[in-house]
Amino acid sequence: MSQLSLLDLGFLITESEASPKHVAGLLIFKRPTGARATFAKKLYEEYLAATNVEAPFNRILAYSLTALPHWAECADIDMEQHVFFHKMPKDANRREDLYKFVAELHTPVLDRSRPMWEMHVIDGLEGGRFALYQKMHHAYADGMTMTRWFAQSMSESPGEDELKPIWSVRHSSSEGRLRKKLGQDMVETVLSKAVGGAKGVSQRLFGIGRLSAMLLLESMKLTKNAISLPFVASRHTPLTGQVTSGREFSAITIPMERVARIQAATRSTLNHVALTCLDGALRRYLEEQGVELEQPIVIQMPVNLRKEGEKSAGNKIGIVQVELSPPTDDPYVRLRNIGFSLRNVRVMVDSVAPAAIETYTIVTALIGQLAEMLKLSERVPPMGNTLVSNVPGPKQRMYLKGALLEEMHPISTLPPSNLLNITLFSYGGLLHFGLIATDQLPNLQSLSGYIGQAFDDLEKAVGV
Repeated sequence: MSQLSLLDLGFLITESEASPKHVAGLLIFKRPTGARATFAKKLYEEYLAATNVEAPFNRILAYSLTALPHWAECADIDMEQHVFFHKMPKDANRREDLYKFVAELHTPVLDRSRPMWEMHVIDGLEGGRFALYQKMHHAYADGMTMTRWFAQSMSESPGEDELKPIWSVRHSSSEGRLRKKLGQDMVETVLSKAVGGAKGVSQRLFGIGRLSAMLLLESMKLTKNAISLPFVASRHTPLTGQVTSGREFSAITIPMERVARIQAATRSTLNHVALTCLDGALRRYLEEQGVELEQPIVIQMPVNLRKEGEKSAGNKIGIVQVELSPPTDDPYVRLRNIGFSLRNVRVMVDSVAPAAIETYTIVTALIGQLAEMLKLSERVPPMGNTLVSNVPGPKQRMYLKGALLEEMHPISTLPPSNLLNITLFSYGGLLHFGLIATDQLPNLQSLSGYIGQAFDDLEKAVGV
């Protein structure tokens, strides 16, 4: 038996048909040179025969009358309920056909009566390419953890022919350390846990008090931009409202060398550059929809709460609000303003215990979820205009039985009252932007195009 953290439990409690809480990745591969056209179909058959399933891919939810839901191991897993094969029609277009098909796969909730993950092999892409679409429930892990698992199932060499399905790889977690610890002296273990628990509670309470004071001072305008407030974003945009079922997906890829040149010219980070371009793209998109904001766009941004080197499973993230730039036509001014906002967020996160950030995330998320459940998302301000996360992936090129992994597109979930989620994912010298939205959001494809144009504008503004 394995307990769920509060965040893990939150993803399960807040799930609905209109708002599934699974995340996914779309991986696009190039068949090995000389490989037959049946390469992807045979890969599917190998996946189907890989019946050795490790944690957490063998876990299902278990319930009892005396305790909260917990994870239990599923003894009998039918791989045909988890692994699927699809053939795209001839001359299928990636943007119009593949992205639409993936959005349809991303729409339904995962069945809780069995382990909550799926693998889809999609054959028939242009130029001898095929794709893997894999989704799993967010209660299993966060983006950082999932990325590590994906990397462990791939190879860094095109010559390696062994198949290592992500569900068959034994993933390291804190549970192994816990089992080892249980074999030590029981008194020492109990005492250390008691001391550590008391210390953790005090740090959480102190952090919550400090965070509450910062929010109060900012709301009373006794500080200026020291912290971004939740529930102050404009609700009068097409980006927010009542989340409905039905999804659409779009993506754009930017070479990392372009990002690096802007970073070098402006002494900024990847987050500075990416958020500057997203701010410009979102404003242009809103103007296209007849909305001109006079205030900064507010995003929700997940932050990793793990200590350096920590590789625990489950979710260990917090979500904070970040004000982007006030309206401006100058991309460089936008970059500078966002730099100030990110610096303040970093100071805020570093000044309180991770447990306090986690508590803040749960409380604000529950308020937002309550508004969504009561159908009030059209009437009350959202926590932010959209959610933007950045997940670093492998820097080196990866292979699957000799097939080059060319692209890795992240596909996330929608928070309460947000009709759009944007996830950044860096891999092999490329920066991928994955945009997932409800199918009620108009013209999502134009937004991905505006991101590319915003990079062009920023390059011109800084002279690279």
